Amino acid sequence: MNANDSSQPGADALPRPFADWFAARRWAPRAHQLELLTRARAGESLLLIAPTGAGKTLAGFLPSLTDLYARGRIKPGSAFTGIHTLYISPLKALAVDIERNLTIPVEEMGLPVRIETRTGDTPQSKRQRQRLNPPDILLTTPEQVALLIANGEAERFFKDLKFVVFDELHSLVTSKRGHLLSLGLARLRRLAPGLRTIGLSATVAEPMDLRRWLVEQVAGTDHHAGLVLGPEGAKPIITILKSEERVPWSGHSARYAMPEVYQAIREHRTALLFVNTRSQAELLFQELWNINEETLPIALHHGSLDVAQRRKVEAAMAENRLRAVVATSTLDLGIDWGDVDLVIHVGAPKGASRLAQRIGRANHRMDEPSRAILVPANRFEVMECQAALDANYIGAQDTPPMTEGALDVLAQHVLGMACAAPFDEEALFAEITSAAPYAALPRQTFSRVVDFVATGGYALRTYERYARIRKTKDGLWRVSNPQVAQQYRLNLGTIVEMPMLNLRLVKRNARGSTGRGGASLGKVEEYFLETMSPGDTFLFAGKVLRFEGIRENECLVSQAFSLDPKVPVYAGGKFPLSTYLAEQVRAMLADPDQWRALPGQVRDWLSIQRDVSMVPKRDELLIETFPRGSRHYMVIYAFEGRLAHQTLGMLLTRRLERAGLKPLGFVATDYSLAVWALDDLAGAFKSRRPSLGELFDEDMLGDDLEAWLDESWMLKRTFRNCAVIAGLIDQRHPGKEKSGRQVTVSADLIYDVLRSHEPDHILLEATRQDAASGLLDIARLGAMLMRIKGHITHRALERISPLAVPVMLEIGKEPVSGEAHDSVLAEAAEDLIAEAMGDVEMREGSRGEWPDDFSAERQH
Repeated sequence: MNANDSSQPGADALPRPFADWFAARRWAPRAHQLELLTRARAGESLLLIAPTGAGKTLAGFLPSLTDLYARGRIKPGSAFTGIHTLYISPLKALAVDIERNLTIPVEEMGLPVRIETRTGDTPQSKRQRQRLNPPDILLTTPEQVALLIANGEAERFFKDLKFVVFDELHSLVTSKRGHLLSLGLARLRRLAPGLRTIGLSATVAEPMDLRRWLVEQVAGTDHHAGLVLGPEGAKPIITILKSEERVPWSGHSARYAMPEVYQAIREHRTALLFVNTRSQAELLFQELWNINEETLPIALHHGSLDVAQRRKVEAAMAENRLRAVVATSTLDLGIDWGDVDLVIHVGAPKGASRLAQRIGRANHRMDEPSRAILVPANRFEVMECQAALDANYIGAQDTPPMTEGALDVLAQHVLGMACAAPFDEEALFAEITSAAPYAALPRQTFSRVVDFVATGGYALRTYERYARIRKTKDGLWRVSNPQVAQQYRLNLGTIVEMPMLNLRLVKRNARGSTGRGGASLGKVEEYFLETMSPGDTFLFAGKVLRFEGIRENECLVSQAFSLDPKVPVYAGGKFPLSTYLAEQVRAMLADPDQWRALPGQVRDWLSIQRDVSMVPKRDELLIETFPRGSRHYMVIYAFEGRLAHQTLGMLLTRRLERAGLKPLGFVATDYSLAVWALDDLAGAFKSRRPSLGELFDEDMLGDDLEAWLDESWMLKRTFRNCAVIAGLIDQRHPGKEKSGRQVTVSADLIYDVLRSHEPDHILLEATRQDAASGLLDIARLGAMLMRIKGHITHRALERISPLAVPVMLEIGKEPVSGEAHDSVLAEAAEDLIAEAMGDVEMREGSRGEWPDDFSAERQH
């Protein structure tokens, strides 16, 4: 909160210690802080939307602190008093940071308030003490809330609860964690009927969604929390790095810009460097240390690091002992480090709201502009960064929309409520449908979920271990035995780590079957392999491998005697490009007047594209075909994000195969998709064998999608996650934990049983919902197919176009070993670019500038 000498209306609502505390610092409470305090005192639940640095956290706590001041210190010997305020944060680090920052004013005002944190890192002894002697304010996470309400003493613990404060609410509500938390809030409202909720957020696309989430939903009514808006604050100062180096055509490392990034770090007190993936964070951190001649204190922070290491970094930041931290989304939210005076975003942000959130980490003061530098990793990302910059200045938001509550999460919650106390099914249904994500839950679906928790479903009901709750003579559902409750508490949560699969090289015999054994080639993230069907080929460690199948925790592969891997590049684990930014990039491409804001080399790239082919219009799907070598290529410029493009690629290759065009494979980026085949694609489209309208018809999301899902391992792997969350499979047991292999074996066996004997099982339904909304991005792909109907333009070219170069460079870009290999790949990249640009780019600089850019991408 910044100095502000002007008096504010309503400031007399503050008790004397609070008014004196503000005055001692020559501060005055801001209007939105006083408005929230006044309205919360009147009994409202509220959503506060205000920029970073506007004092949201203090505003959220003022109703609690003033109420606790009025209550006074509890006298010794008084009856048990439960917690007064629950503060819920999406991150452990944020809860710890809030405790530190909130304790200071509480101690300086001498308030009779005890504040404590409770996260997954809190020792068991401290948790036990908190249940027996609760603090006034408990700072915690969604998982801990679920644990607390599933305890038999929950009613006693929460009976005095007055406020629940949700920090960074927008990031809590859109995931399965948010679904579990919404159910927890519904239970808290029953335990403490007078409860008021306060949501805090800086970036919100649809405020009404959050306002409904905060309060009880009743069928036929429109209940929503009140809205408090803070001032806009100073506009950030954002620049896009104008590098002296050539901007790469493809890739994600931005290695070309590291000297300039390092110089920016040198020129500022403390910089936060954000990237989108953990692997990028590791790479960037290593690159900076390689050129850190002054040995500046630079640290690394991401979710895979040991918790002790993360806490050391956070403490060093708080004490201003670091010049820079390279971080992923683990530091996106709310942590208040005032000495951060620069945010550097390496790679495109993928969302306007995500960029605003990250930029807000600089200065953390509302009246002073945050400073940020965007470092695009490739030429398409230059346009995406410009679109995100423009969106930030007009205040556009694109936080993900809320989704309907997940059924596997509901199953977990139902079991948790039975662990707390026997429940009446009708009463629990009424409670659950008061939570916004489950407000439209059909009664029959709820009954199926309860039956699943009680029996495992029709196909599993003969197995005693799946009978976790039982209905007794009094009509209430109770846990079958105490061990069920113990297992629930050990396995609670919605975050399931995606395991790695070992690649095992096996031999195919004359009959086409494979044996066991063979060399181990290394490990690959499972979500790369789960989309494949037997016979698909891919690159790994410089080898083209044929996918044979998945057995337990191993992926079986055989040597493929082909130079054309079907899925040649692994690039999973990135944020999806937001719909808003994708639309802005399409608009920028279609309007040459907007090109003036782009670097000269990018403007030239687009101008040559317009000359040799065309630049797609805003609502048009441009498809280019061209021959190269012995292959025929099709490049589709859809701008719908990598997930939707990967699904489209899988479905298109099936359709092209059916048309006899012998597709060999595809590769997807956030911006485009390339498919290649042995037959002449341009000739086939010209003679309508098939027509492009038929090829891109929406019906591909019907039978083609179903057939592909049946062949792939995606549903089986998604089912495993749902089964773990729903409690059908336990990962942890007292004193031990199941290996990934054991979990996979259990899930695979159950999946096969259910597919054969109960295809409409509630968990199979949940699995398909998950796949459609997450891994496949079906809704976005469907919207794209509708949008382009009648707006498909085909350009049959003689050679590759400039716009196609980035996606073509992705082909074969797997990590390979050896400098000779790097050199060959770099020369191939030069040839491709020279062909597309008519040697324009090659004449701009020496050929020696290129190998560094491209070999760097391949080494990592």
